[in-house]
Amino acid sequence: MNVGGQAVLEGVMMRSPGNWAVAVRTPQGEIEQVARPIDSAMGRHWLLRLPVIRGVMALGESLAIGFRALAISANYAAREEGDDGEVETELSRGMLIFAFAIAIGFAVALFKVTPGLITEALPIKSGGWFVVVEGLIRVTIFVAYLSLISLLPDLRRVFQYHGAEHKAINAYEAGEELEPETVQRYSLIHPRCGTAFLLWVMVIAVFVFAFFGRPTWYWLIVERIALLPVIAGLAYEVIRFAGKHQNRVVMTILAPGLWLQRLTTREPSLDQLEVSIRALREVLQREGGAVGENRIEVMA
Repeated sequence: MNVGGQAVLEGVMMRSPGNWAVAVRTPQGEIEQVARPIDSAMGRHWLLRLPVIRGVMALGESLAIGFRALAISANYAAREEGDDGEVETELSRGMLIFAFAIAIGFAVALFKVTPGLITEALPIKSGGWFVVVEGLIRVTIFVAYLSLISLLPDLRRVFQYHGAEHKAINAYEAGEELEPETVQRYSLIHPRCGTAFLLWVMVIAVFVFAFFGRPTWYWLIVERIALLPVIAGLAYEVIRFAGKHQNRVVMTILAPGLWLQRLTTREPSLDQLEVSIRALREVLQREGGAVGENRIEVMA
């Protein structure tokens, strides 16, 4: 059974095929968790399970679940006790939706539109060279962006929880005990990571955009945004294939995406691994896992 996840504010969200759970370390030092079932449209309509289409659907569902997990973690992180001892939160749903919309808009503008406009200003006549140069600029901006934000102290803890997520999943897939000291021995790198997915989106975009040559600047903007779901669906198929066939050839092809994860993961503490394991245990239990004394076995 495939399990994925996402780092959130002071916590980790884990997702299984039918459930997701988020565990968060509160300012008081306790671990709070929330779990929800997944009502996927792909389970009800076979058409949505076709290759590429399922990638678009999976991406949309992941964004929706990720947003909900971030909202939960943000509210736990902002919780404070008032003078009357009641728990107060500082973040409204409207504020979170606005922040999420700004983040999505910023990412599309920076990584999809800006590289095309920069390339449009260069003296390039060949349509083939145009998309190649545009792709190189896009990847350069992406790597530079990750390198810069990795230097921010406030994001270090998020990257540590990202590492905790990967370690817990790697330990689970190896059949190991889900205990912090055991999980700590496992790798920070995982082939199904979203960082690798984003890099594949950029690589596949070069081949997709090659069919359209060099459009005028306004059509360039429209095409880069409109074709994003198709490109994401293709990238999903690549990552899905890699997750099922982790041989030497596949891992060599995926190597650049795996190296890039070094920018978005940091070694977690045992306390952070405890949070990640709590979220993972919750989704496994909800999927019908049996919790033994020291480990979880997923029943067929």
